Amino acid sequence: MKKRIISAFSIVCALALIIDHSIDSKNKIIDNSTDGDYSATAGVISAAAFDEDALTSISVTDSQAIATAKSLGDIYGYDNIGICNVSEGNLNIRESASTDGKLVGKFPANAACEILKTEGEWSYIKSGEVEGYVLSEYLITGDDAWDKALELAEYVATSTTGGLRVRVEPNTDCEIIYQLADGEEVPILNNTQEDDWIEVDVDGDTGYVSSEYVDVDLSLTTAMTLTEARYGAGVSDVRMAACDFALQYVGNRYVWGGTSLTNGIDCSGFTMQVMAQYGVRLSHSSRAQANEGTTISTSELKPGDLIFYGRGGSINHVAIYIGGGQIVHASNKRDGIKISNYMYRTPIKCVRVLYD
Repeated sequence: MKKRIISAFSIVCALALIIDHSIDSKNKIIDNSTDGDYSATAGVISAAAFDEDALTSISVTDSQAIATAKSLGDIYGYDNIGICNVSEGNLNIRESASTDGKLVGKFPANAACEILKTEGEWSYIKSGEVEGYVLSEYLITGDDAWDKALELAEYVATSTTGGLRVRVEPNTDCEIIYQLADGEEVPILNNTQEDDWIEVDVDGDTGYVSSEYVDVDLSLTTAMTLTEARYGAGVSDVRMAACDFALQYVGNRYVWGGTSLTNGIDCSGFTMQVMAQYGVRLSHSSRAQANEGTTISTSELKPGDLIFYGRGGSINHVAIYIGGGQIVHASNKRDGIKISNYMYRTPIKCVRVLYD
């Protein structure tokens, strides 16, 4: 039996369709430079926590609707919401209200923030774990921001246990295709629950997880933090350079079959293009790349090595290890290029293509 999630969010979406808001489409220049290295992936803000068994804690009847900013604020956790309005790349978040200010974070297109104050042409915002200044002209605000939030918000499932099994069908008698780490977050498909199972997307593949072991939230993407690099001892300059190069594209688009670091790329296209900068030629296929270097163990991993993931033993995803137990990879359409814990799924193989 399938239970359709009818939420306050969905009803307000329907109401919002009658309002036509236009957004200034003038050309924008976004600074994609970095002053440090990413230490955290783009986060999400929970909009509402759901009962594990029945995804219905904000369910409403057709006659109930939320039409005020206060009610919307209760759902999203924002009082003065802003949405990043850039056509590509990320909006820089700075420590001071100046283009010379120290970079403290990256604000992806369509990510949400709380606008804490406005100083001239700058707004001081909080998004995820990042606080700082952004140029106000690149923020959607007011009623337009609420409408955009309604359009963008998605249901996500967050694993509450290590090794959460993702299955090919909604039952325990079928194949296990992935295992998710504790705290790993994946998009929910179709906003439906089948018995005690939830359909999810893991790096473009569809699977099912038990509702008993996930928290379900309505979420909006938030900013990414920056910290100083900590690659550890014995890491060569070329490895650090490769990681630095890869990290500057965090937040950019995922496009299946794509090869453009700025306009859209998939997982193997990302590793192919990054490694090409350092003289390494790789195929545009994760399965092929797994055989284009030296196989190593997880204990031998260094920044710049490749980690491969798969389904049922068959490789279908690749990422770059950046040290500290983290990877950077072109993940999926929702998250784009992001940083994850390298154990967010169980690795199938590790390969070295950069040699010191």
